[in-house]
Amino acid sequence: MEIRPYAETDAPATLSVFLAAVMETAAVHYSAEQIAAWARPAERDVNQWNLARTSLNTYVATIGFEVAGFADLGDDGYIDMMFVAPRFGRRGVAGALLTHLHGIALMAGTSELYTNASITARPFFERHGFTVVAEQHPVTLGVEMTNYKMTLPLQNGQGTTTPNP
Repeated sequence: MEIRPYAETDAPATLSVFLAAVMETAAVHYSAEQIAAWARPAERDVNQWNLARTSLNTYVATIGFEVAGFADLGDDGYIDMMFVAPRFGRRGVAGALLTHLHGIALMAGTSELYTNASITARPFFERHGFTVVAEQHPVTLGVEMTNYKMTLPLQNGQGTTTPNP
C-alpha cells in the first residue's frame, strides 16, 4: 500500500470510492432515504469533486494501481472525508490513512484531530483513540442523519499520542 497526495487524475476513482462506501458499506447503518440524500450520485460532478479535493489536503491510498481509499485533513485537524472502497475494507487502508494524517497533524503542531463520524465509522475511530464529544443529527436534503463529533487530542514531542494499530 502506498499513501500519496491527491492528484487531479484521482478524481474519478476517489468519487467512485466515496459513492461505493456510502451506498454499500454505510447502507448497513442508514436507511435507503438517508443513503440517497448522502450519496446523491446523479448530482456528483467529477470536476466539482476534483475542485473540492484539491482545495483540501487530500491523500490517496493505493494498492497496486488501484485507489483503495482517501482522506483529507484541514489545517485545524478536521478530517472531513475518510472513505475506503468496500472491496478493500478490513485490509488496514483506513488505519494507514489515519496514521498518515496523524503524522502530518503532529508535524504541523495541530492540537487535535476531529471528525464527524458516521455510525459506520464510529467504531473505527474509537479503536484509534477518538472519543465521542456529541451525537449530532444534521439534515441533508430534508433527511435527518446521525453522526458523531469525535476528537483525538494530540501532543507534540515527548508523550506523543499515536492512533492504536
